[in-house]
Amino acid sequence: MSKAELKRIEEEFDPEARFRPLPPVLSWLAGGLLFALACYHYYTSGFGIPRATNHMGVHLAFTLALIFLSFGAFSRPSPLPVPRLLGLPLTDWALGIAGAAAALYVPMVFNDLAFRVGNPLPIDVIMGTILIVVLLEATRRAMGWPLPVIAMLFMAYAYFGQSMPGILVHPGTDWRGIVNHLYLTSQGIYGTALMVISTYVFHFVLFGVLATRIGLGQLFIDLASALAGRFAGGPAKVSVLSSAMLGSISGSSIANTVTTGAMTIPAMIRIGYPRHFAAAVEAAASTGGQITPPVMGAVAFLMIEYLGVPLTTILTAALVPAFMHFFGVLLQVHLEARRRGLRGLTKAELPDAWRVFREGWMTTLPLVLLVIILLSGRTPYAAAFWGISACLLVLIVQNGWRHGPAQAIPKSARDIWDGFVIGARYSLAVTAAAALVGVIIGVVTLTGVGFKIAFMVTSVASGWAQSVHAALTFLPFELFSLPTLTLLFTLVMTAVVCILMGCGIPTTANYLIMVAVAAPILGMLGVEPLVAHFFVFYYGVLADVTPPVALAAYAAAGIANGNAFKAGNTAFRLSMGKVLVPFVFVFSPSLLLVVDGFTWTSFALATGGAMLGIWALSAAFADWLFGPLYALERAVLALAAMLLVAPDLYATAAGLVLIAPIVLRQVLAPKAHVIDTRH
Repeated sequence: MSKAELKRIEEEFDPEARFRPLPPVLSWLAGGLLFALACYHYYTSGFGIPRATNHMGVHLAFTLALIFLSFGAFSRPSPLPVPRLLGLPLTDWALGIAGAAAALYVPMVFNDLAFRVGNPLPIDVIMGTILIVVLLEATRRAMGWPLPVIAMLFMAYAYFGQSMPGILVHPGTDWRGIVNHLYLTSQGIYGTALMVISTYVFHFVLFGVLATRIGLGQLFIDLASALAGRFAGGPAKVSVLSSAMLGSISGSSIANTVTTGAMTIPAMIRIGYPRHFAAAVEAAASTGGQITPPVMGAVAFLMIEYLGVPLTTILTAALVPAFMHFFGVLLQVHLEARRRGLRGLTKAELPDAWRVFREGWMTTLPLVLLVIILLSGRTPYAAAFWGISACLLVLIVQNGWRHGPAQAIPKSARDIWDGFVIGARYSLAVTAAAALVGVIIGVVTLTGVGFKIAFMVTSVASGWAQSVHAALTFLPFELFSLPTLTLLFTLVMTAVVCILMGCGIPTTANYLIMVAVAAPILGMLGVEPLVAHFFVFYYGVLADVTPPVALAAYAAAGIANGNAFKAGNTAFRLSMGKVLVPFVFVFSPSLLLVVDGFTWTSFALATGGAMLGIWALSAAFADWLFGPLYALERAVLALAAMLLVAPDLYATAAGLVLIAPIVLRQVLAPKAHVIDTRH
């Protein structure tokens, strides 16, 4: 597909990429502001972050002004005549300027802020109201309605607390008190979420854009093709490996889907995969980018602030669960290829791995440098500074080789301008979302609603657990204890809420809300904070491939020209590893490597059982193990998978006993014929 077609698909399914066309003067103005924002962050990452409130104020002011330049109020131009200045509606100028002024107001009065908190002046309330209103509209433009609606409902809850039913009732707060808490304290808009976005995430978004621009993404795709393309169903395995590697630096499901899917999806279709399956493979693999170190989207950096642990702890904890996700997708594409008798790529269709690396090795230097600095214990933004600097150096050297010394500087300057502008533009929506999530978190801390919801959920889960436990008393042994069942039902409800919320809002915002609301629920049941945060994060990511709003799968279906709903359902099925593994590491935290009480025995049991369970469930879904399966065998494999993933020695043994006859029959049976896909 052409670049224009791919851009259209990305904009169709990713509201964060729907930038409106601007006339030349405004285009240069927006570009200049974006470049200035990127330069500011590049400089501060290397030479020191200013005072937190000042830093967040500058970042938010630039962001709000740029959102009203970059995003239109509606997807289609208004048929009514609208007063304009330089081609932009006057309302957009007013909102952008008002939002920037309100964002900078708090830093301007910072020295006096301690005397204003709890007793705001009328001007404070006015400026806070302006910022909240502008922030709601900015987020609506950049991301759609769901997150602003949730924020407004939370503010309504804070205001009408006395009218709430049952346990949700609280004294209520007037508008002055709400603005005071959300605008003037560190518990609201200028809270942890905005601080992390402006201090860490922006720099890694910029690094990812520049790393892709120097060719690192293409190197990953070529290496994956050279390494995995020759095996059965080769293009699908290339899709999984390349999406894992590219996702580790991009952290965006839809952008990853479009970038790698443009090459891998047509190749999968060409060798015989159905269109919806090819789209599902790319979508399932691309969503893994958000859980793959070292970048992991924005969530890794949010975790270090919320949990107070080093980034290396988060990255280490993410290793095994990320592997499990890609292991599950790879298994299913392999079994599907065997079932359909699909070939790999021929030698003529494959790049030479040594030649690919010899020509592109330089593009790996920024990533290697970034990882080394991260592991050394330096701050993430220092690692990003040196990673970005290395990207710029590689860019200049590449242009010198390609265009000669005379053209190296002008060409490099243009590439740097484009990279900085694109990187800053991709940060706009996530910044607006983080600031608005600060409103939601502020209401939670103001009203204490998080603990009330936690009490409600655990009460329901406890009631269900007691009913199930009583129903199982006929057994001569206790299959599940009451606390285990309570935790299990709580996890199921939490997972469902994470997926439902993720259908309307992006992963980062979903994670922030669920940390404020759901993490206390798991904490009440004794789940470690690190484990609870990973659980809600994984199920938030899963929303990108969960119908009815599986945006990554729908974008892939657009490239494949396949059925979008079937692609979403299949992508969810391919992501079974991501569905099962969070339950495993809740009941066996050793899977995350860095939790208290880690033992190699429990790690081996949890990891081995999870891999066997994913294998059994993949075979049940694919209707193929070493050959075709009977319907009863598929049901037994699915049941065995549930037992195998349970981090318990007896459950694992029971699962092995169930699958042993099936494996034996398949091994001893005559070689089965593959499905003839022509009929």
